[in-house]
Amino acid sequence: MKKVFLFFAFGLSYLINAQQRPKLVVGIVVDQMKMEYLYRFSDDFTPNGFKRLMANGYTFQNMHFNYMPTYTGPGHASIYTGTTPATHGIVGNDWFNRSLGKEMYCTDDAAVKTIGDGTIEEGKMSPKNLLSTTITDELRLETNFKGKVIGISLKDRGAILPAGHFANWAFWYSKTGAFISSTFYGEKLPEWVTEFNNEKRFMPYINKGWDLFKSAATYDESLPDDNPYEGKLYKSVAPVFPYNLKDMYDKNDAGVLRSTPFGNNLLAEFAIKAIEKEELGKDNNTDFLTVSFSSTDYVGHLMGPRSMELQDTYLRLDQTIADFLTYLDKTVGKDNYLLFLTADHAGAENVSYLKDNKYAVNNIDPKEIVKGLKKYSQDTFGDDLVLNYSNFNLYFNKEIIKNKGLELLKVKQSFKDYLMTQVQVKRVYSEEEILASTGNDFYLNFISKGYDPSQNGDLVLLDKPGNIEYSGTGTSHGTPYSYDTHVPAIFYGWHIKQGETHDRKVITQIAPTIAQKIKIPFPNGTESNVLLEILE
Repeated sequence: MKKVFLFFAFGLSYLINAQQRPKLVVGIVVDQMKMEYLYRFSDDFTPNGFKRLMANGYTFQNMHFNYMPTYTGPGHASIYTGTTPATHGIVGNDWFNRSLGKEMYCTDDAAVKTIGDGTIEEGKMSPKNLLSTTITDELRLETNFKGKVIGISLKDRGAILPAGHFANWAFWYSKTGAFISSTFYGEKLPEWVTEFNNEKRFMPYINKGWDLFKSAATYDESLPDDNPYEGKLYKSVAPVFPYNLKDMYDKNDAGVLRSTPFGNNLLAEFAIKAIEKEELGKDNNTDFLTVSFSSTDYVGHLMGPRSMELQDTYLRLDQTIADFLTYLDKTVGKDNYLLFLTADHAGAENVSYLKDNKYAVNNIDPKEIVKGLKKYSQDTFGDDLVLNYSNFNLYFNKEIIKNKGLELLKVKQSFKDYLMTQVQVKRVYSEEEILASTGNDFYLNFISKGYDPSQNGDLVLLDKPGNIEYSGTGTSHGTPYSYDTHVPAIFYGWHIKQGETHDRKVITQIAPTIAQKIKIPFPNGTESNVLLEILE
């Protein structure tokens, strides 16, 4: 009898412990996804993709990024660290680093090498520039490195930053059509990755080309197929369906797949293979798979948010997600995985489209901004004091300023006065103002949370709403305005109740919420504000 009792007690204890964490956490980031797309395209989605997540999960209808600049690198880092660029250090995709005095890329690492069939430069990447830990790092630590973490994306930064410092692997897409990695993670690719690459699964998509997923009448939420606000895909004659991807591939490389919906399809195939071959979710050590769908961003930048191409990309992604959920149900089990879906930033309307509809906004070429700054500097100070302008940051050449006997504060004020005469500029903030921010200035608070004094500029520009430092076609992002900050956030699966809220939330609440949900430590830089709706 005593043995039976002990066996029962052990079994009950095991069951309770097992229920404290799911077998698998899946983090999905959809690059450049506006919350609005879930509304606008809703009638054309299947019941089993986005609609299934919203109907059976918990949806945060009013989720926002809380810093500037709203770019891909900072976005992925902020989602998974639970903090902002001021703390985690990823202040852009690439930026001029004040301390180093040169341009740098968010995941650059000259100390590592490419592994796999990629170019030399494509694989020189790691998370070394990320200053804080991620939720995935904390899972690895808490499970004594028994729980696996795999990060995958078409973009290196979309794979590396979510996977963190301690990941088993991060894989990203090469212009050769292969998924590659770097020696930061291992000396050679796992055999299953090499086998996947050898199958050249990208080629059927290239050979088939890109035509509409559904009947043309379905796309009435978008502008006509050929409109003046779209860019041209790989120098196509016109931005219209169908697209001959084989011709584009022959003239370029397998990178053409990125700017089509099929980059997302290929990534989903790779995710499924990773779950199978790495046996994710197969034991009681919780694993974490991070998936970043990047094709939405490539198409959005090129074609803009009102294009049929973008709508087609989302209708196809909806089906891809439906198929992926079905796979998770069958292999991991409906009650064994916790999934969240969000975006790394949203995106603006095309400026020309807004102007044609009588909204007085402008798109400004950053090269023209630099040209104007340098001319003003020469005319006013007799020398070029501009070291760099990028990501809304202006850096001064302090050596020249010192040698000329100029006062830095007066130089800053002079340039501020000049910039305030520019039609697109709303405010200009100095380093001193940013570091002294009290949080009372709504937009200065965004800038402060995205500002690292060892890396950022002497002045930071805030453009007026609706204005873009970009070309005339397609769209971009980066500002603290709602069109760039408002993204979806849906939790689904293990111990997630059905529901929704319209209360304003911020993206840095996701990581600490996951930490509390699965009972592991917070990422070390997190602000530790949680989404109580997910924990109740």
